Amino acid sequence: MPSIITTDTPVPISKAARGPSHTLSIMVNNVPGILMRICQVFSRRAFNIDSLVVSEGRNADFSRMTIGISGDPEGLHQIIMQVNKLVDVIHCSEHTSDHSVSKEMVLIKLLCSPDERSMALQITEHFSGKTVDLTPTSMIIMITGDSPKVDAAVAMFSQFSIIETVRTGKVVMARGEQPT
Repeated sequence: MPSIITTDTPVPISKAARGPSHTLSIMVNNVPGILMRICQVFSRRAFNIDSLVVSEGRNADFSRMTIGISGDPEGLHQIIMQVNKLVDVIHCSEHTSDHSVSKEMVLIKLLCSPDERSMALQITEHFSGKTVDLTPTSMIIMITGDSPKVDAAVAMFSQFSIIETVRTGKVVMARGEQPT
């Protein structure tokens, strides 16, 4: 009988295998359960949620969700139509880089000796970042920007001993006078 090998470590699926990424902005009534109903729409259509940011709007009765997803582009239009049909959804739309501004933030905690600190601060300055915490043995750096910039910063800091990283999802706003 063949042996079965199990592991607690999940096998990662590459971004390329999940399909191209899309950014959706969804205005919803600020009620319990709406996030779950929206996530079910993505799950039924085999779209993966790569990032999720939810916050109250200027009016506390409404929340804005910015969802980064990946999956088959042919199913995207169907997802937007289904999300728009949900009871507590005001509107759902896709945002492309041509018509919107998209930013995210990463906090990077490094083990950093005094000898290494100068190089870490130079990298932070190059990416227009900020040092938000500093101890004799570690530092926390904040970098904001578009996804490629944040990815590049994390790659540059990987030459140090990274204790942990915490990354927000994308936030997006339509350019010009067009509503998000």
